[in-house]
Amino acid sequence: MGEFAVGQGVARFEDPRLLRGGGRYVDDIVLPRMAVGYVLRSPHAHAKIKSIDVTQATAAPGVVLVLTGADWKRSGWGDLPVPGGQKRRDGGPMYRSPYPALAQERVRWVGDYVAFVVAETYAQAADAAELIAVDYEPLSCVTSTADATSPAAPRVWEDCPDNICFVHLAGDKAAADAAFARADHIVAHRLVINRVTAVTMEPRGCIGDYDATSGHFTLYAQPQGVHTFRSDLAKDVLKVPESKVHVIAGDIGGSFGMKSAIFNEAPLVLLASKLAGRPVKWQSTRSEAFLSDAEARDNVTDAELALDKDGTFLGMRVKTVANMGAHLQTGTPNFLNNLGTLAGVYRTPAIHADVTAVYTHTNPVRPYRGNGRPEAAYVIERLVDLAADQTGIDPVELRRRNMIPSEAMPYKTGLTFTYDCGEFEKVLDEGIQHADVSGFAKRRADSRKRGKLRGLGISYSIERAGTLGFEGAEVRFDRSGAVTLFSGSVTQGQGHETVFKQLVCDALGIHPDQAEYVQGDTDKVFFGQGTGGSRSATLAGSAFHGAVEKITAKAKTLAAHLLQVDEGDVNFADGIFSSPKTNRTLTMPEVARAAADPAKLPKGMEGGLVATSVYRADVENYPNGCHVCEVEIDRDTGVVEIARYTVVDDVGTVLNPMLLHGQIHGGVVQGVGQVLMEDICRDASGQPVTGSFMDYAMPRASDVGDIEVESHPVPTKTNPIGVKGAGEAGCVGALPAIANALVDALSEFGVRHIEMPATPERIWRAMNRSVDANST
Repeated sequence: MGEFAVGQGVARFEDPRLLRGGGRYVDDIVLPRMAVGYVLRSPHAHAKIKSIDVTQATAAPGVVLVLTGADWKRSGWGDLPVPGGQKRRDGGPMYRSPYPALAQERVRWVGDYVAFVVAETYAQAADAAELIAVDYEPLSCVTSTADATSPAAPRVWEDCPDNICFVHLAGDKAAADAAFARADHIVAHRLVINRVTAVTMEPRGCIGDYDATSGHFTLYAQPQGVHTFRSDLAKDVLKVPESKVHVIAGDIGGSFGMKSAIFNEAPLVLLASKLAGRPVKWQSTRSEAFLSDAEARDNVTDAELALDKDGTFLGMRVKTVANMGAHLQTGTPNFLNNLGTLAGVYRTPAIHADVTAVYTHTNPVRPYRGNGRPEAAYVIERLVDLAADQTGIDPVELRRRNMIPSEAMPYKTGLTFTYDCGEFEKVLDEGIQHADVSGFAKRRADSRKRGKLRGLGISYSIERAGTLGFEGAEVRFDRSGAVTLFSGSVTQGQGHETVFKQLVCDALGIHPDQAEYVQGDTDKVFFGQGTGGSRSATLAGSAFHGAVEKITAKAKTLAAHLLQVDEGDVNFADGIFSSPKTNRTLTMPEVARAAADPAKLPKGMEGGLVATSVYRADVENYPNGCHVCEVEIDRDTGVVEIARYTVVDDVGTVLNPMLLHGQIHGGVVQGVGQVLMEDICRDASGQPVTGSFMDYAMPRASDVGDIEVESHPVPTKTNPIGVKGAGEAGCVGALPAIANALVDALSEFGVRHIEMPATPERIWRAMNRSVDANST
């Protein structure tokens, strides 16, 4: 369809509606007789609840009801789902913490759920919550990842004495140890991935509406997959058939993985609605989000790389302590699936990873853009630069010497992944060329004249995308010949409507204005798993591809009948059915209208032009790319400017370059935020000290200049449309590229590494420590 075809940079069809205020978010929904909920949260990181008195709160003006942990227990409903399947180091089962919707006996982080107040207005509910008398006995707490397993650390759960949730081992330890034994060079470093939070544009919210007549629950929420969310909610919490639960996700203002879990508020509004006999809404404020949202990253890694005298990688060993927070949420251990990113694009033959997941008195930790991949890419790519510094080999040359050649594909790495395709060295060369690395020395000299430090950092990262599983799609023509697309994948701003309309309309020869897009409703969409792990283009796109093939096949049979020719004589191109044996033609909408007319159907053909497809992914794909970052640092203040940023990515078939560039830009900026400014901090008592935008810094447009994005597509054969995931690629490559650039800029001060976030103060101190050391 020309300007709307796959591969064209089509502007998002969603945007006019959203920009004109036509979005429908949870907080936009107002149901008849709707009450408002408010969560009373713990002021302590760890404390016993000796008693709760809700007498005054219940009698306060406008209050409908007040729920406590005792009420939750009496409801007979199940706790929030907690994942399993992992082991402890001794082979015993992992420790699975209980997860009631309201705390019982103890609270375990500042912000933990103590009571739920429902009133006519938000103000009345908030005022009533202040009247709840809670007698706490404060206890000591542990919030530090590194300290969680210390013998002196307080227990988060009384029956988990070492605070260890599980231990995961991957790779070949014996082979890795042998590689280190014969190495000429060993590079070792502790790398800390600091804790961040998603701070989505739209805070979390939900509305529960119970119909006592039918026994049906309706939940308006923001999950990334409504069908899997409904399944877990119905089976584990409500203990009713899925058919009794209707989950609706409207527009979602960002998630990045954070909103996909069942948070406590969802069952709370449903229970409150059932007890009160009216709908109940809960909507987070921005301040409350810092107390209640799941957080991200928070790893401490000791990593080693072994090399021979020529700089060839021999082996790698990684030991990581990963903070899970006070509770496990569904999907949390999935970061283990991405440990293979530690291998990078290199031929390292022996790798061993040892991951210990620990509990602390902090918010639960969830998957967040990249879910283990940015962390792993940061580890391997920082090690490569550290090795280059130690051996004296240029960082680009060291990478080139160890890269997997394209002719070696498929290639089984030293740690879990098997790459199906890729042209890593070509992408590296293009990245260096587009970034004008050869001109860097002159730019550095120019910066020095202006009193600035300039550094260049390169990373080459690879990730596993297109998560294994299913995804559903439906293409349905109505009697007018218009088409509706039903997607099991749920967008949170990625542009799904645009790209799926491109896929379907381009193939069927239909103008996108003739197509409607439906998602996020379990009563409308027949099947789906949802969005996450850069899977939507691969799985949902392939599902739509399958539905289009079925539609086209049926339409071709019907067109042959209408044109009175053999089916083999019918051609279909650009939305037109034709045949050399007739001068008649038919458009797809004309055939669709005929499919709804029994008089025009051949004998034995079902009426209607409708097709569903469930695509199953048995093999993942591996997007990869080269990031080149240049920074300037002010010598006097330590302030960092991103001077240039270049990306060359291989994400397979490019469906829409405009959307692709937007995804890469967004991911890079989130990486900038983590490396330079974002950081969740708590004091010794576990109190958050980054509880607002006054304390938790995020990048603005002025903090990042132009980001040049180029594509080097190597289509994969692992799915029918040749795509590789792109949603997290920018963030995966950004962390190490920016960190490497900072260290390069600071190298004249003897700095070999700087921790995240590299704030101006931290950079200033790193420079002045060197100056002080030299002066003495």
